[in-house]
Amino acid sequence: MKDPYVAEVRKYRMQHTKQFGSNLHLICQDLRSFEGSLGDRVVTLDSRKLQRTDAWSVRGARAGHA
Repeated sequence: MKDPYVAEVRKYRMQHTKQFGSNLHLICQDLRSFEGSLGDRVVTLDSRKLQRTDAWSVRGARAGHA
């Protein structure tokens, strides 16, 4: 089953790619410029350090990974 939303995103992504001749540097530069024009509409979250849970530690110990 084809998802119409995925198809639409791929269509516009391909148009954008062709606009810059498949040059990844130019594509990224354009996306950064667009992102910068949005101002406070772009959310940047601080990264979180993942911590092991007790469940993970138990499974890891059983599998021989302490």
